[in-house]
Amino acid sequence: MEKTFIMIKPDGIERRLMGEIIGRIEKKGFRITKAELKNPTRELVEDHYVEHKEKPFFEELVEYISGKTVMAMEVEGDNVIEVMRFMIGHRDPKLAIPGTIRGDFANKLTENIIHGSDSPTSAERELKLWFNH
Repeated sequence: MEKTFIMIKPDGIERRLMGEIIGRIEKKGFRITKAELKNPTRELVEDHYVEHKEKPFFEELVEYISGKTVMAMEVEGDNVIEVMRFMIGHRDPKLAIPGTIRGDFANKLTENIIHGSDSPTSAERELKLWFNH
């Protein structure tokens, strides 16, 4: 069984979309095997997004998530990484297809509701970071 890391970001929590998002994950047939509300430290968020450290949006992204409530989840199922990425939709809400989580709910580039690991390597790293930190 493949596992991935999914995070409902602060805007998803503030807008009370947790139930909707969890419902979509479960209706797809995936299992949420770990779930925890967290208020991540700046250090954790910087470690999570380390590959974006040199990009212009890095600081805005870190500020947006640090210290705010997020839902960290381990989700498992067949092809869960690829399928969840499709369900999540494009990171830019203007390009996210209706029917995807971002296509239905996101309206800002940084505050785009949800994060999902993009590869098995990222999933393994992110799951360790969030659940063993």
